[in-house]
Amino acid sequence: MGRADLTVPLLAGAFPEASDAGAALLRSGLSVAVAESCTGGLLGAALTAIPGSSSYVRGGVIAYADDVKRQQLGVGADLLEAHGAVSVPVAAAMADGARRLLSADIGLAITGIAGPGSGGTDKPVGLCFVAVAGPGDGGRVERIEEDRGREANRALAVRLALRLCQRAAEGDTS
Repeated sequence: MGRADLTVPLLAGAFPEASDAGAALLRSGLSVAVAESCTGGLLGAALTAIPGSSSYVRGGVIAYADDVKRQQLGVGADLLEAHGAVSVPVAAAMADGARRLLSADIGLAITGIAGPGSGGTDKPVGLCFVAVAGPGDGGRVERIEEDRGREANRALAVRLALRLCQRAAEGDTS
């Protein structure tokens, strides 16, 4: 088996929540779009590692830079200035921006400090906000606060986003 043959099974195996989210999206007939900062595309990769994901994944934006958050996702400069890129309001705006930009039913967003450093902010390494927007007007933001190391921080945020996606697709707004 060649190296490329290992990629999909390994990624899908690393994020079994992607199968559950995908099944819920298929059952509901809903679509999803993602906006990622600290995970750099890992959420989109996990979602699309599932065969048949093209029927529910609309696309995504890797918005590492604040100007990309503003210009592509419509995150207000006032939110970024008042709260910082790693915050509840910015995560919520990113999720809604991805949903609107890519005409999806559900928007997912992750913003955080993956580490190992904090990039000049006073926010702690490991702090992440994971948001879901839609369907309809439903939305929610979850907070992660413990530093487990860069890759574990990123993986935990992706797992949480996949669980939020599944719940949104199932109509659970709690």
